[in-house]
Amino acid sequence: MNEHSNPILSEGVTVDPDALPTGETKRRQIRSLFDTIAPRYDLVNRIMSFGLDVRWRRRAMRQLNANAGDLIIDLACGTGDFCREISKRGMVPLGFDLSMGMLAAARTDAPLIHADILALPLADRSVDGATCGFALRNLIELPGFFDEVARVVRPGGRIAFLDASPPENRFLRAGHGLYFNRIVPLIGGLLSEGRAYRYLPKSVAYLPEWPQLRDELIAAGFRDVERTVFSGAHLFTATRSDTP
Repeated sequence: MNEHSNPILSEGVTVDPDALPTGETKRRQIRSLFDTIAPRYDLVNRIMSFGLDVRWRRRAMRQLNANAGDLIIDLACGTGDFCREISKRGMVPLGFDLSMGMLAAARTDAPLIHADILALPLADRSVDGATCGFALRNLIELPGFFDEVARVVRPGGRIAFLDASPPENRFLRAGHGLYFNRIVPLIGGLLSEGRAYRYLPKSVAYLPEWPQLRDELIAAGFRDVERTVFSGAHLFTATRSDTP
């Protein structure tokens, strides 16, 4: 399917690459989009990031600083990249994703659950940590998501979340914008679904600035909130507070 193909994805959902939907419309559109691009998602990611997404996940796992045997949930797990890294370090992964297409294309032995990560089927304080890779902008709300993660992570448990972030240097930001908004859709159109990869770069606009993200995490019950900036992405880690 090329860039000029019909924008109708699975379940009859229409994706407008120039629009940023909200609420239930966004939920349906995102689920349909990822169902559609799942078969070649990993390939396109590796090419688009020049393989740096693998390095970023490894860095996230080091900063998660969890112990062997810990139960770590991967939220919006996709095809299981983080689940594989969790397993390599002797921890126990458990993945959740809203897209059945992504779960069907997963390359991991970890248990995977079809679920909305805004309402996790987990008991309070039942897991030791959480990861999430490049999915925050796809959620219909972030404060509620942070509250839900805080609910299921035990006190002292850690989180490590990765997402896209334009470089802070204005010259690097200009180059990144050109690549992300012009080149990435071309790659996506050649290898997967062009309209989806025109939409995904624009979806970064959903993400609030770092100070707001930090404040929302603290309000949800996290402490020691830290941020590591990469070229085109950022990683933030935090510890679940001991008090509710």
